Amino acid sequence: MKIGTDIVEIHRIERSLTQFGDKFKQRFLTPQEIELVQKTASIAGFWAAKEAIAKALGCGIGSELSFHDILITKNTRGAPEFKLSEEAQKIHRIKASSLSISHDGGFAIAVAVISQ
Repeated sequence: MKIGTDIVEIHRIERSLTQFGDKFKQRFLTPQEIELVQKTASIAGFWAAKEAIAKALGCGIGSELSFHDILITKNTRGAPEFKLSEEAQKIHRIKASSLSISHDGGFAIAVAVISQ
């Protein structure tokens, strides 16, 4: 089991949205994810989640794993889940995972637990 965590100031994401608009969201979210997130706090949560997943995998966001290699969804109860692109899954071979996202007090935090 590997664990990754990330925290981001929601205001930082808000500033990027104001400055770059939809281009900022498109940089790290897939079209399906953009449909899921309406509030800035949720967008910040998805940012933190993708960073936490990359940390749990031990590679960070870069040449081995891009933001778009990670797809965050919600299950029928509204809990976050994720899967990797086929190419990234071939490299990282995730067997099981868990993802938690929360936001409060101006921050969004995410924790990812991964078994390979």
